[in-house]
Amino acid sequence: MNNKTWVRLRPVLDGDLAMFRRFATEPGLAGAAWTGYHEPNGPARRFAHDGYLGAEDGRLMVEADETAAGYVHWFAIGSGMSQYWGVGIVLLPEWRGRGVGWRAQTLLCDYLFASTPAQRVEARVQPENIAEQKALEKVGFLSEGILRSAEFRDGAWRDVLVYGRLRGDR
Repeated sequence: MNNKTWVRLRPVLDGDLAMFRRFATEPGLAGAAWTGYHEPNGPARRFAHDGYLGAEDGRLMVEADETAAGYVHWFAIGSGMSQYWGVGIVLLPEWRGRGVGWRAQTLLCDYLFASTPAQRVEARVQPENIAEQKALEKVGFLSEGILRSAEFRDGAWRDVLVYGRLRGDR
């Protein structure tokens, strides 16, 4: 018997907007990724605009065992031939620590490298988030350094670690 959680990515559906509203309005639900309250109708407006599949950024839902577990997102950094992707993931608390995150991030990198000409994918993580650092390394990201005072969180400017993965890595 195989107890491995099945993970896939899919486009955002109308029914997913309730989860996005929760992430925008429930402190702590997103863990260390929570950056304060956001307008609760913003997700519905964005979904109506482009279904979260824009040219410069997007989101895909993470499904684990056919249940919406969270989402991955990407955003353009740079421009023209120097453009690459920044990525992130937000999972509901009950799906963290179960191997869903690194598998979803692997699928996202595969998707971005297959569907865009970008040479690089970058992720940033808080120094205290050891679990995410290990997940990124499992996906094939390499630690590239520290950006000092690059993120305002919990009332203070904080350092972030930068991880990168190139098209030819792994």
